[in-house]
Amino acid sequence: MRGSKKIDMTQGPIMKLVILFSLPICIGNILQQLYNTVDTLIIGNFCGPISLAAVGTSGQPVEFLLCIFLGLGTGVSILVSQYVGRGNREAVNKTVSTATAFLFLCAVPLSVLGLFLGPLLLKIMQCPQDTWDYAVSYIRIIFLGTLGNMGYNMNAGILRGIGDSQASLLFLLISCVVNIVLDLLFVAVFGMDVTGAALATAIAMFASWLFSIVYIRKKYPELELPILPRKPDRFILSRIISVGLPLGLNNSIYSIGHILLQSLINTQGAIFMAGCSVATKLTGLANVAISSFSSAATTFAGQNLGAEHYRRLQKGARQIPLCSGLITGAAGLMMTLFSPVLLGFFTKDPQVLEMAVHYTRVVLPFTWPFAVFNAMICFVNGIGEVRYPTVINILMLWVVRIPSAYLTAYFIGGQYLMVCFPISFTFGMCAMAAYFLTKKWRGIRELAQKEEGTS
Repeated sequence: MRGSKKIDMTQGPIMKLVILFSLPICIGNILQQLYNTVDTLIIGNFCGPISLAAVGTSGQPVEFLLCIFLGLGTGVSILVSQYVGRGNREAVNKTVSTATAFLFLCAVPLSVLGLFLGPLLLKIMQCPQDTWDYAVSYIRIIFLGTLGNMGYNMNAGILRGIGDSQASLLFLLISCVVNIVLDLLFVAVFGMDVTGAALATAIAMFASWLFSIVYIRKKYPELELPILPRKPDRFILSRIISVGLPLGLNNSIYSIGHILLQSLINTQGAIFMAGCSVATKLTGLANVAISSFSSAATTFAGQNLGAEHYRRLQKGARQIPLCSGLITGAAGLMMTLFSPVLLGFFTKDPQVLEMAVHYTRVVLPFTWPFAVFNAMICFVNGIGEVRYPTVINILMLWVVRIPSAYLTAYFIGGQYLMVCFPISFTFGMCAMAAYFLTKKWRGIRELAQKEEGTS
């Protein structure tokens, strides 16, 4: 690969490479949060709590219907990183071509399916009647942007797999600028309310995807990224499904749990819904390091497994989660301290603001265990071990988070149901740490000892 921005994770100081890889993704995550937050800011200031609640509750159905296919995109990234580590260029190209065909095969039917299933999921979530029309309008327009959304994520995953994490920052910058300009035009100027915000987001998704195609074809012509789908390679497709499907199903099961939690939130009324929606924007900004270090962990693990650098795998398994937890913990405490001021930018409604501050103070100081957990789970996924993380994710959600939310709402009160997040984060971190005591990881340690003995 001739791209000068590609980072080789198989040699050099581990944390220096991880930080260099993570920094563009981290900045990109800030832009992604800005991308998601713009709707909330503009709707919160130019519309009202009902519109704000509609946007907040519409996210879960979209996540549910997209998550399986986004998990398959992560599978593509893992395979690319492993083939890059082995130096198998032919397999990399086949993976890229097959992934493009798979994208069209999935995204187009899903766009149509989402138009009908989205409202059904809103009904299951007990979406309040006063927010129903807005929520349905928002979700249907967002699904029209499915191809752009999935296309961007697929191409960004391919680039992360080869070690280029800077490109996704550029893609998101373009998407963010387009979204902000169109949001202001459609909502603030034309008064299109939720419909305008959704239309702006859908158009921005396509802009980002189309630019990613141009970027890859120009910067990495050796990848031979096709514009239109070609016949997929059967072996590569089976590998994408075998690695990515468990991740996608895991995401799907996780998303179903989020829908149940959102249903519980919806029963508390529009003010509570709006407060939670606003608060999650701030928690998202505080947690930008989580997904960036997790992406780095996946690429690091995949490349070093492919290169058979087992000693580096051992070191990375310790250093990456620790660094992610420290940064997330510091950011969480800082934003909790200034949460009343920061949340005030999103809403002027005193009741919504009070609820948002309450949510933030309960959740944000305790997200650092989730940062450690997520880095470990992505590292383990990167070495191709997807079953153990899937089981832990299921347990964390269905055995810990959801029951604790309902029990808290029943015995203490619905305004404290968000304590389920710190409880489940801590459980997940401890359970993932136990992976490094398993037989499979013991095999990695033995290979690392042999590698040390021959060096």
